[in-house]
Amino acid sequence: MAKILITSGPTRQYLDPVRYMTNASSGRMGAALAEAALAMGHAVTVVSGPVSIHYPTTAQVHFVDTTEEMLQITEALFATHDGLIGAAAPCDYMPRQIQTSKIAKSGEPLLLELIETSDVVATVAKQKRLGQWVVGFALETEDQRFRAIVKMQRKCCDLMVSNGPSAINSEFNEVEILAPEGQTVSRCAGNKREVAAAILMAIETHLILKQPVVRGCTA
Repeated sequence: MAKILITSGPTRQYLDPVRYMTNASSGRMGAALAEAALAMGHAVTVVSGPVSIHYPTTAQVHFVDTTEEMLQITEALFATHDGLIGAAAPCDYMPRQIQTSKIAKSGEPLLLELIETSDVVATVAKQKRLGQWVVGFALETEDQRFRAIVKMQRKCCDLMVSNGPSAINSEFNEVEILAPEGQTVSRCAGNKREVAAAILMAIETHLILKQPVVRGCTA
């Protein structure tokens, strides 16, 4: 049995006390991965952004709001887990300055200066010890396979799940699971429970049951 940590859902980055940036991630993929991992006999912890779906009752769930909160909780939990599946869709950008009061309409264009948020998967993957593994998700609109491989190597991931924008807030998904050398481990299309089962089978075969290694980063 492995202890598996899963990030899931979107995050929010606030512009002022009542407005925020986010995305349409539903958390369905994360919930399906949790169900699949539990069905295989693993222990599961989920770190989730705000979602309306429900996670399995036998999983331990931590809810967060922002990308930084997701990173802090995930970092703290990773040390006691065997692996991380980064299925969340954290906001990549945040406003440089968060207004302390509601931004009033003025009739003029509103200019926002955005800065990058921390990369949850890449930051946590750098902390891997012998025997620990990290699986990332790459959602790209073009050059999906190439960008997924680059992202996997940059983020020190042991496998990368490549999918497209049609996966967002959908009951279905189509994925290609890639190994660090660029070869395809598996392809799967179907409802997210079916896809999650295929992803967990690949993790079981290629990571959990294999001789442990610590994979370094390219950057």
